[in-house]
Amino acid sequence: MDNNVVVWIVVAIAALLAVALIVFLARRARNERRRLEAERLRAEVDQKAQHVEKRETVAQETEARARAAQAEAEAKAAEAARLQDRARTHRDAVNSKRDELDEQRARADALDPRVNDHGRKTDAVRDSAADPRDGTRAKDATKTTDAPVEHRRP
Repeated sequence: MDNNVVVWIVVAIAALLAVALIVFLARRARNERRRLEAERLRAEVDQKAQHVEKRETVAQETEARARAAQAEAEAKAAEAARLQDRARTHRDAVNSKRDELDEQRARADALDPRVNDHGRKTDAVRDSAADPRDGTRAKDATKTTDAPVEHRRP
């Protein structure tokens, strides 16, 4: 064999080894860059995960406050309904009592000789009654006033 061929074979092997070394080093550098990028992404994910967990805690606390407020609102609504029912009961009792009082007033007016059939009071003459304006006695026992007897609810 020729020396020249041996040299070319050695150069070819050396070139192949150099290419293999370059490919190996390039792959290693690329893998290192990818590993560093993966670590950076994991750190970023961890940081964002902590932020998400904090937000989740805030959301849970807000939901708990919302449930408490809803329960309080329902309790207030129930209390309002109970109070309205109680007020209605009181109002019905008041109206019933007022009706009874109106009936009693009407009976009293029917019995009172000073009240005529139209619900107007008449002036009663008493022996010792004097007109406070001029010091004289009242003159007519059947005189009626213009205003009707007021027995209305306040």
